[in-house]
Amino acid sequence: MKKVRLALFAGAVAWAVFFAVPAPAHPQGNAAEIAAAAGWPEADPADVESVDAIIEALYDVISGPAGEARDWDRFKSLMAPQARLIPTGRGQNGVGYQAWTPDQYAEQAGAFLEQRGFFEVEAARTTDEFGQIAHAFSTYESRWNADDEEPFDRGINSIQLLNDGDRWWILNIFWAAESSGLTIPDRYLRDGG
Repeated sequence: MKKVRLALFAGAVAWAVFFAVPAPAHPQGNAAEIAAAAGWPEADPADVESVDAIIEALYDVISGPAGEARDWDRFKSLMAPQARLIPTGRGQNGVGYQAWTPDQYAEQAGAFLEQRGFFEVEAARTTDEFGQIAHAFSTYESRWNADDEEPFDRGINSIQLLNDGDRWWILNIFWAAESSGLTIPDRYLRDGG
């Protein structure tokens, strides 16, 4: 019993120390410094001035008719170079995921989006902000053509964002599509959830 108490006490002390130590001002440098060092495309200030603007730009840049090239530099400019795009899904072996960098997403999905045509719009959003961070649960609808009456797919993009004092950056987009047995709850089908 003494060993269990001692282990619990040691664990509590470790957590207290971890949270008591102030976070470094720039753990890896700030996002703008990292982007500049990586030769990252510069964003249009209008695209990154607010959470609303950057999410609108995100949906806009991946959408377009068949045969229209996407502006992958604009796409990348919305994101920190270390950003991840993470689709999830259910298959024979259970739930899985794939993590892509912005470049990998453009390489993997770009040709398909441009050949087939693809339009994704935000149907609703719930956003929480604290200090320099924001999290948006963005409900999406996907269509092959802009004027398709019904979406072929719906789901939720979980978007994590950072404001460096000058602009917003997307750090992660983690998403799940509706599927058999997985339906979007009503609270995520209206703004503010």
